[in-house]
Amino acid sequence: MTELKKKEAECLEVPEERGNATPPGCKRTWDKLLCWPEADAGETLALPCPNILFQFMKEPAGIVKRNCTKKGWSDTFPPYDIACPVEDEIPLEEQSYFSTIKIIYTVGYSVSITSLIIAVTVLIAFRRLRCPRNYIHVQLFFTFILKAIAIFIKDAVLFQEEDIDHCSFSTTECKISVVFCHYFMMTNFMWLLVEALYLNCLLLSSLSHGRRYFWWLVLFGWGFPTLFTLIWILAKFYFEDTACWDVNQGSPYWWLIKGPIIISVGVNFVLFINIIRILLKKLDPRQINFNNSSQYRRLSRSTLLLIPLFGTHYIVFNFLPEYTSLGVRLYLELCIGSFQGFIVAVLYCFLNQEVQTEIGRRWHGNRYGLMPVWRRTRWTVPSSSGVKMTTSVC
Repeated sequence: MTELKKKEAECLEVPEERGNATPPGCKRTWDKLLCWPEADAGETLALPCPNILFQFMKEPAGIVKRNCTKKGWSDTFPPYDIACPVEDEIPLEEQSYFSTIKIIYTVGYSVSITSLIIAVTVLIAFRRLRCPRNYIHVQLFFTFILKAIAIFIKDAVLFQEEDIDHCSFSTTECKISVVFCHYFMMTNFMWLLVEALYLNCLLLSSLSHGRRYFWWLVLFGWGFPTLFTLIWILAKFYFEDTACWDVNQGSPYWWLIKGPIIISVGVNFVLFINIIRILLKKLDPRQINFNNSSQYRRLSRSTLLLIPLFGTHYIVFNFLPEYTSLGVRLYLELCIGSFQGFIVAVLYCFLNQEVQTEIGRRWHGNRYGLMPVWRRTRWTVPSSSGVKMTTSVC
C-alpha cells in the first residue's frame, strides 16, 4: 500500500514546465494501480501490469490498454483481472497452517489471561505481598493481559468476515484496534525492561534507595510507549492513512513502534549480562557479608530466567526485514509468545516462596505449625564509607 501511495503521488504531481495549463485530449490520471500519461484524443495507450502484482500473478505479465476519447479515458481492456490474473485463493495447506496457528495462540492467550488475573488478584489481595517489587510485577501482568485482549479485539474487527478486501478495508474501528494492539505490545516490552532496570537499581545501590526509583520506572513504563504511539498515530493520519494501518512493509513510520522495542530488547540483554556480573560479585562471601543471601537469589531468579526468555529471538528477528522468515516469526511471536503471560505468572507469582507461604498461612492458619509468614530478610551491605548499612527488601 505504501508503494502504491508513492506512485500515486508521483503520477499526480504536475510537471513544472506545464504549470496549470490544461493539456489537450486526456489528462494524466491514476486508476489506483497504474499511472496513465497524457494522450491525444483517439490515441490508445498500452501499459504492462503493475509491478506490485507480479508476485501474485498466475501467468506472465500481460498488457492493459485504454483509449483516449473526446469524452475522456475509456475503461481498461482487457480488465485487470483478465490481463493480470492473480492467485486470489489461499492453498489448502496454507489455510490449515494459519488455522492451526490461530488455534494455538487463542488457547495460549486465553490460558495466559486466566493465570495472570489470578496472579494479580493474589498479589493485590494479600497485604503482606504489597511492595514496590510486586507492584512492578502487577504492572507487567496487566500489560500481558491488555496485549492479549487487544489482539483478540483486533482479530475480531479485521477478520469479522471472510470476504473482506483488506487492501481497501478501512474503518475507524479497525484503526483503533490496531493502535491499541501496537500500544500494549510496546508497553509489554517496556515493562519487561522495567523489571530488569529495577533489579539493577536494587543490586547497584542499597535496597532502600531502590524504592526511590519506583515511580520514575512507572512513568517510563507507561509514558514512553504513550509518547511514541501518539507520534505514530499522527504520522499515519497525516502521511500514510491507508487501509487499517496494519500494513507496515516499507513504511518508515513503523520504526516509531519497532525502534523503541528493538532498543528495549537490546538494553534488556545488556542488563541481563550486567546482572549476572553483579550477582557473581555480590554473592561472593569475600565481597559481602550476608546474614542470609537467599533473598538476593530469590529476588533475581525470576528476572534472570525471563530476560533471555523474552528477548533472545527478538534480537535476531528485529534487525531483519519485516517479512523475512515469516513462518518462523509466526510460531515464535504468536504461538510461543502467547504463552509468555502464563510463564510470567508461574515464575513471578505461583512459584514465589513468599506467595506460597502466605497462601498456605491463609488457607491452613497457624494451627498446623506453619512458620511465620513473610519475614523481611535483613542483611548488612558495606557502604562506600566502610560503614555497614542494614536494609530489607519485599
